[in-house]
Amino acid sequence: MPKLIPKGRLGVSMWVEILLDKYALQRPTERLLQSWRLLGLDLSAGTVADGLHRLEPLFRELYEALIAPSRVSAFHQADETRWLVFVVKEGKIGHGWWLWVVGSAEVAVYILDPSRSHEVAETHFPEKARGVLLVDRYSAYKAMAQVKNGGLGLAFCWAHVRRDFVRVGKGWPELKPWALTWLRRIRDLYASNRHRLDAAEDVTADQEVRRIVDAMRQHYLNELANPALQMPCRKALTSLQDHWDGLTRFVDDRRIPMDNNAMERRLRNPALGRKNYYGSGAEWSGRLAAMLFSLLATLEMWGINARLWLTEFLQACAAAGGQTPADLNPFLPWNRPDAKHLETRPTCPSQKLDSS
Repeated sequence: MPKLIPKGRLGVSMWVEILLDKYALQRPTERLLQSWRLLGLDLSAGTVADGLHRLEPLFRELYEALIAPSRVSAFHQADETRWLVFVVKEGKIGHGWWLWVVGSAEVAVYILDPSRSHEVAETHFPEKARGVLLVDRYSAYKAMAQVKNGGLGLAFCWAHVRRDFVRVGKGWPELKPWALTWLRRIRDLYASNRHRLDAAEDVTADQEVRRIVDAMRQHYLNELANPALQMPCRKALTSLQDHWDGLTRFVDDRRIPMDNNAMERRLRNPALGRKNYYGSGAEWSGRLAAMLFSLLATLEMWGINARLWLTEFLQACAAAGGQTPADLNPFLPWNRPDAKHLETRPTCPSQKLDSS
């Protein structure tokens, strides 16, 4: 039988278990090895680390194939979170890197970079990229060249706006009734937009969304014009006003969700890895993590069983002499006969003063 790693002790099935356990279940390698020792298999962490290092090149071309549609899609979402990489890098202080995720209808791509600069997202997209990018209010996205030249229009996240009013209600008890009033308005907007999406061509549902949006705009303008408005309220409404155009892009473009929660959910699983095994101990390890996160998230989007896919792919790599198969087309999720493109809808937030 062909070997995935020449002269290696472990077969494809073992490597599938290792990859899924670490990058899908986010368990430290040592914990997996402990469970195997209870079954009578004594395997060293060094053997696994060396094997992962040798497997990393097998996923590079596939990762590039996932990036390609992500760069040219007409609608994107993006977010970023901290990630640790324990290497010494010239010009870099400390081990704090950033794990970015860029999602489109076809793929979810993770990018690991030492920087949280706008240049990371800027480099991902073509110079003349066009479309919409849904993000939070982080300034790096606003500084992208593609945004400044008008190619990419920013849409902003209502969940982040909602948290502004939650903070006001929790931080200043006397302002809680005011905050709850705004939370109800946001809740009603979510509910109305969800009904509009479900109703498809219902003109009345569309008009109701527009009515609520217009009313909200008038409310914040009236309140900001009041010199007696307290500072916490003014701060929340000023941010709402500053981001209003991006917050209301969804009104005329129904493909745009009201919030960026889908990307926040994409970062939850890696955040567990950041907590459980403290990030990556080398740059190659970080690259492998980003590639596997991208692959597993995209397979999930297409409803493809990751265990079956990894088994088939690694068997093909073994048959190719421990190299990436020459033809990757059969492995691209959107080309698979078992693909079932999954769609999700945003949920309506409640009016409660929670931090979700």
